[in-house]
Amino acid sequence: MRKLKNDELDRLDISEFKLAEKSPIIIVLDNIRSLNNIGSVFRTSDAFLIEKIYLCGITAKPPHNDIRKTALGSTETVDWEYFENTLDVINNLKSEDVQICSIEQAENATMLNDFAPQPNTKYAFVFGNEVKGVDQNVVDVCDVVIEIPQYGTKHSLNISVSAGVVVWDVFTKIKSLKS
Repeated sequence: MRKLKNDELDRLDISEFKLAEKSPIIIVLDNIRSLNNIGSVFRTSDAFLIEKIYLCGITAKPPHNDIRKTALGSTETVDWEYFENTLDVINNLKSEDVQICSIEQAENATMLNDFAPQPNTKYAFVFGNEVKGVDQNVVDVCDVVIEIPQYGTKHSLNISVSAGVVVWDVFTKIKSLKS
């Protein structure tokens, strides 16, 4: 088996990406501290044609060298917008009938493996601060809280890992709805 070279991967260029049909998935980053985590979420969002990323609160915005290092150009492809207050984003998205899903450990949370996206529905997934998680005021207004099942001794995953797990899972579930 031979590894493929980058020019054999048949990837979209920036203009093709901008014109491509996007996944009905939006990412909301609620007070993310690590610039590397932000860049990694951009890169994952590019890979799965995420519609938009909202950067909120203390979450840094491009251009920034530390974001660029992990984003590898995806800040140029994925649409993004900054809001000082995460609740403003949530309220705007709710007014557009977007289902808001907090990724958090909470009472009565739906386990990710049990989460079943509905056809013709757009989802926004809120990922929280590396230490404090998603702010409780944001959790309170979400339509659903989704928890990633974990079976070891640690009680959390890195936010960029969580984003990758959730986006891949939901992306594949949505894709299977269309087939």
